[in-house]
Amino acid sequence: MDRLVDLLPELWAATAETLYVVSFSLLLGGLAGLLVGLALYATRAGSLFPNRVLFAALNVVVNFFRPIPFVILLAAVQPLARALGIPGIGPEFGIFAITIASLFAISRIVEQNLLTVRPGVIEAARATGASRSRILFRLLPREALGPLILGYTFIVVALVDMTAIAGAVAAGGLGEFAIVYGFKQFNPWVTWAAVLVIIVLVQAVQFLGNALARRVLRR
Repeated sequence: MDRLVDLLPELWAATAETLYVVSFSLLLGGLAGLLVGLALYATRAGSLFPNRVLFAALNVVVNFFRPIPFVILLAAVQPLARALGIPGIGPEFGIFAITIASLFAISRIVEQNLLTVRPGVIEAARATGASRSRILFRLLPREALGPLILGYTFIVVALVDMTAIAGAVAAGGLGEFAIVYGFKQFNPWVTWAAVLVIIVLVQAVQFLGNALARRVLRR
């Protein structure tokens, strides 16, 4: 217990590092995943911009990367990160790997939530003269906003989990803190302190996401 008290500054620093990695990964992966998800929705048969070849290509890429366990993806993308000038360890590498993993997960969530929008809403918009691009980039995200918020909330929780896993390859954050100061030094107090902080972060994200989604869905 005394060791945990001594390590409190490192614990708060690791918490801040986790929030940093999650925030940047969500920003990069969230935007890229949104665009890929919109493309998947728009190019499927019978949609706004049907394109069988492009849809098939996107679908194959997403289905290829999405099932890869994150711990394996970490090792797989390390050479690519180094080739791009990104260190193979540290928070920057964590952001790079988590962005790739979240991109494909988010794209599928976006596509599935857009598919829940009733066809009548799209038909009514087309009847009023709305362009296909306006429908895709403005109407559909607004109509599916509540489910999208819940989907992104799920992703943020997954990102927190990924940062903990990334700690196994010295990518910083609470995962590395728990491994270095807890697991390797046989100190369960330190390990469980990191676990509790992660639980608090996850519960806070889930609460805020659920509250925001309820507010949107009641409009």
